[in-house]
Amino acid sequence: MSDDRILRVALLGFTLPDDVLRRVMAGDATHATQTHTFAWAVVNGLRDGGCAVRLLSAAPVSNYPRNRRIRFRASQFHHDGVDGQQLGFLNVLGIKHLSRFFSAWWHGGRSTRRDPVDVLLVHGVHTPFLWCGLALARLRRMSVVPILTDPPGVGQPGEGRAVRLLRGLDVALVRAALKRCSGVIALTLPLAEDFAPGRPRLIMEGICTPPPAVGPRPQADSGTREIIYAGGLSHAYGVDRLVEAFRGLPDPDLRLSIFGRGELEPWLRDQASADARIAPPQLLDRARLGQRLAGAAVLVNPRPVDQYFVPYSFPSKIIEYLAHGVPVVSTSLPGIPDDYRPYLVYAATDTAAGLRAAIERVLGMPAAEAAALGAAGRDFVVQTRNRAVQGQRMRDFLAGLVDGSAPLTMTTQWSGTGGDTESRVVAGRSDR
Repeated sequence: MSDDRILRVALLGFTLPDDVLRRVMAGDATHATQTHTFAWAVVNGLRDGGCAVRLLSAAPVSNYPRNRRIRFRASQFHHDGVDGQQLGFLNVLGIKHLSRFFSAWWHGGRSTRRDPVDVLLVHGVHTPFLWCGLALARLRRMSVVPILTDPPGVGQPGEGRAVRLLRGLDVALVRAALKRCSGVIALTLPLAEDFAPGRPRLIMEGICTPPPAVGPRPQADSGTREIIYAGGLSHAYGVDRLVEAFRGLPDPDLRLSIFGRGELEPWLRDQASADARIAPPQLLDRARLGQRLAGAAVLVNPRPVDQYFVPYSFPSKIIEYLAHGVPVVSTSLPGIPDDYRPYLVYAATDTAAGLRAAIERVLGMPAAEAAALGAAGRDFVVQTRNRAVQGQRMRDFLAGLVDGSAPLTMTTQWSGTGGDTESRVVAGRSDR
């Protein structure tokens, strides 16, 4: 495919306008902030790369009764220069998958008949969307490419035996679908290798959308230094270990602020009652959260390293944290590429003691050293993982699938000089 031809892409997933997402997620047991942010970064990156994009999107809600709304109606929308179709479905376990499949088939079929596309991207490992995408690709002769952000089969706390059995069936269906796709875009290499073996793949751990420039957040007590975590509030993400690590820090002028939603909210409120330095958990909009992140002394990613899904995962908060120019402490997760290492302070272990030692290391830095570390991390992600860079890489990979020139594996390396990035072929061409 020539470089000047516009690549026509449809994204089947969960990409809704901001105001629509706020309405559908009101009262939900979880919150799809990271999914929403990543999806729009993909859309805008593709557009920056010269692709024409349109959307087929469902509301990313929990099953009833975790979300009390049962019926979601179909409607059209236009947001930020992109046309989209919101898919209707019934939010009841089992029926949800079937209704999403038929809604995607109906609206996707009409949309691609009226305006043909070259590539159908599928966001995530959602079974009805994967199989609907394959059916539409066969009907319309287009490439179908899933974006793998997580492994299939990751459960929710409190699920019963029946739900776990259905989830096991779902994993088998996902694996079967991925073997039939034209290629995959994956956050980590193990995710592509284990769930889409032999398929051409682009390894792309995330996209940086630089936050608006903000000054330091005013504080009532100028001597207070804030340690912040933002994300899911669960044991799986190590939030309890972070709290334990913080409580072992003796400095009375430290403050721990935690932003997000999840199973640990009641426990975290109890911790806040027991230690005045710990703030009760909050859920902030992105603008207010960005102000808080920019004013922190340390941002922490405490995710444990021994869970089965860790090799498949790249925490999106790493890019978000670094983009705010603040020192970042993280556990040493295998899904974090090596070129991030100079810009992160890694905990020696993922225990509370390991996190505490890494946090103390940052807090003990001279102000100029901490500022330089934060600025270097910000420059790294802004220059090498921005929308234009990642969008061009996606465009090149997808165009290669369309014309048959895509390599088996594409990944990114950073030269470290002048912020230059380049896509490299790790293995040879695939036999397709």
